[in-house]
Amino acid sequence: MQKEKEMKQVPEPTIKRLPVYLHYLIKAREEGAMNISAPAIAKELNLDPTQVVKDLAYTGIKGRPKIGYNIYELIHFVEEYLGFNKVNKAFLVGAGNLGSALMAYQAGQTLGLKILAAFDISESKIGTKTGQVNVLHMKNFSEMVKRLDVTIGILTTPGDVAQKVADEMISAGIKAIWNLTPAYLKLPENVVVQNTSMYSNVAVLLKRLEHSEKII
Repeated sequence: MQKEKEMKQVPEPTIKRLPVYLHYLIKAREEGAMNISAPAIAKELNLDPTQVVKDLAYTGIKGRPKIGYNIYELIHFVEEYLGFNKVNKAFLVGAGNLGSALMAYQAGQTLGLKILAAFDISESKIGTKTGQVNVLHMKNFSEMVKRLDVTIGILTTPGDVAQKVADEMISAGIKAIWNLTPAYLKLPENVVVQNTSMYSNVAVLLKRLEHSEKII
């Protein structure tokens, strides 16, 4: 409960930066690094060193003067804080292009999230397999959620059916939804939702490009 309370107090930008640090740290470890400093991390990722120290402090780790952080210890602290060191089971609904890409991408990744199965209503997709993930009929979703005690749902359906599917997820026992559709979901307050709309991200990208071209 205490850790959950602390997580809510952490600024969202910090939570988004921590996986970026982790990716860089794992690469540095593979290249033979034993210790690393906040300024070194900041330089590589084009960030402010003070911000890096503040971000990493949320994990509970403390650097040492003139040495910085033991890279193995730092990776452990970041993974543990983010929950990447354990398997959080998830079901994906919508085995189209985006859903299939996510299923294929998870192979070899250690992001703390494991897609156990995907669900769809299209007969052409049911019974297929992408990576190690089988596509099952949506009619089996509720039973499977209860049987495997899955609490995370990944939503990659067309936008016009997203709300209906999200409602089915919640009725089945899903507690958190990663929404990758453009739809705005109306859900109970106790359901955790993370919206990752490509449309919104592309809109930001295009406006930033437009702004940069005007400056030039």
